[in-house]
Amino acid sequence: MEQSIQQVLKDLASKDKQIQYEAYQTIIEVTKEEVDWAYEVWDQLREEVTNKDAHKRSRAAQFLANLAISDPEKRIIQDFSAVWEVMKDEKFVTARHSLQAIWRVGLAGEEQREMVVNHLRERYLNCLTEKNYTLIRFDIMEGLGKLYDATKNEEIKQQALELIQDESDEKYQKKYAKVWKNR
Repeated sequence: MEQSIQQVLKDLASKDKQIQYEAYQTIIEVTKEEVDWAYEVWDQLREEVTNKDAHKRSRAAQFLANLAISDPEKRIIQDFSAVWEVMKDEKFVTARHSLQAIWRVGLAGEEQREMVVNHLRERYLNCLTEKNYTLIRFDIMEGLGKLYDATKNEEIKQQALELIQDESDEKYQKKYAKVWKNR
């Protein structure tokens, strides 16, 4: 692992919130492409998805989602349930940030894509009793849209449009449909 990345990872633990944020942004940006150091941090991130600190849980889930494209061993398939649990976190902002990133796991391959789409579909269908369920549904539509944009897989679009069609509240049906309007 490059020394600069090692420093950025150390900066995540800084007491200075600005340094932490800059390190977070750097890792998110760098992991949009394949990296060769994913397994050097994987186990630590896997542990951090259950950390007492909500920020660490959120970051770990987001980083693992991004690192899925750098995971030829497909560890994300085994660890997906732990990452998924962060999206049901007691702290809504932690859950939401994780939910907004999970679509990236679907970029790692067909098996991962199917897993993500199926989980997002189930969450969409079963979140009605949750607080802020309309935001959850919106984030799911956004994630499916981003995954569709990246893969052009028509099944994703079809499933999303079916979910929107089944939305009983016309206001939210229109809101979710806007996500797909120009796709």
